[in-house]
Amino acid sequence: MASKTNQKKKTAKKSVPDVAICRIPLSPQEEKDRKTPAVSLNEITWRIFRIMAEFVEGFQFLSEFNREVTVFGSARTPEDDPWYKESRALGRMLAECGFTVITGGGPGIMEAANRGAFEAGGASIGLNIQLPREQRANPYITRGRGFHYFFTRKVMLAASAQAYVFFPGGFGTLDEFFEMVVLIQTGKAQKIPIVCVGKDFWEPLSAYIKTVMLETFDTVDQSEMGYYTVVDNAKAAFKIIETSTERTFF
Repeated sequence: MASKTNQKKKTAKKSVPDVAICRIPLSPQEEKDRKTPAVSLNEITWRIFRIMAEFVEGFQFLSEFNREVTVFGSARTPEDDPWYKESRALGRMLAECGFTVITGGGPGIMEAANRGAFEAGGASIGLNIQLPREQRANPYITRGRGFHYFFTRKVMLAASAQAYVFFPGGFGTLDEFFEMVVLIQTGKAQKIPIVCVGKDFWEPLSAYIKTVMLETFDTVDQSEMGYYTVVDNAKAAFKIIETSTERTFF
């Protein structure tokens, strides 16, 4: 009786698929089903070294600056847009006060902040990346760094700033906003000012967080509502940032 039970256990064990196994390269059938060739293990290994190089070079680059403020926002914002003008004004105010202005190096809001800092004779830094559309390096960067991987660039944008400023933007801006909030929420980064400029854009999102996430579903805590501040112009944003203190890399 015991031997039959053991035999059943062995049979059942053999029938369980190895779902946790990751095969590199893919199996012959998976390779056949693919429209493009699978990446080889050797290629993945070299990609890891490339990622490491981007982190090392990025941190080395940032170590040369101090009093950094990172500005985020849409790459699609035209020069005659009110928020372009506000971002430009903020960049100028920050530079005049000795801050280093860091952006993603692209057009729109990023260009405006770099432009303001550049025109004031300050440090105007761009951490750029090549994207299928929209992303070009703006002409107001005094020093820049290009990145191949999106995630390494995002780390650099967050790494050493003593304040984050968010103007109206798209999915990328919201992604960066929530990532910074989560880093502070989880204690992975120091609590520093997160300033959202543009009440018409940010207050509906803040209301959703409060009424749906906090009051209805209880998925955030009341204390976490204070991680960011919504203002309506560059002057109000600067007033918050000017009293911020320098910090180390997170």
